[in-house]
Amino acid sequence: MAKIGLLGGTFNPPHLGHLALAVHALDELDLDRVFLVPARCTPNKRHNATGAGPEQRAAMVRLLADGSEHVGVCTAELDRRGPSFTVDTLAAIHASKPDDELTFILGADTACTLASWREPRELLSLCALAVAAREGFERDAVEREVAAIDADAARALRFLDLGELDVSSSRVRELVAAGQPVDELTGAGVARYISEHGLYRDGGE
Repeated sequence: MAKIGLLGGTFNPPHLGHLALAVHALDELDLDRVFLVPARCTPNKRHNATGAGPEQRAAMVRLLADGSEHVGVCTAELDRRGPSFTVDTLAAIHASKPDDELTFILGADTACTLASWREPRELLSLCALAVAAREGFERDAVEREVAAIDADAARALRFLDLGELDVSSSRVRELVAAGQPVDELTGAGVARYISEHGLYRDGGE
């Protein structure tokens, strides 16, 4: 049995904040591995055709995780067509390794939208939740939102406090569009990939 963390997202592009959260979760939750899970197409986000495609985002996520012994990449959502529903991903991983303990890692702002996700109660039955604290979102609010779906899941909820990380995917895209370097936000490998493939030069998502 392994204790596995799953950190999903569009990763458009991935940045060092994502990696910092994964590493923090490894230590704080005593996990064996954390997998970054890039979505093919998230149901609740607009996608701009001028941004990075699924395969490009997956390639950048691999570059971000490269060299991190206990952080890997899971392409389960890229291997399925259509919108990427987290409950489907968790069910597939659970079916393939039923003895593993799964922890789904997400931001507090995202956690407050769980009730609108596909089959949220089933989702919470497949994993524990670990929520990264975000400025402007109180823990009580997150707990209430989760408790409205499943009281047991709310009682088992864990919070991860990394402090404020001054990095976001939108900020990276803005800097690239402005012709500014992003190595310090993404790491050299991701920054080089963005440059070599001409991504985000028009600020597209």
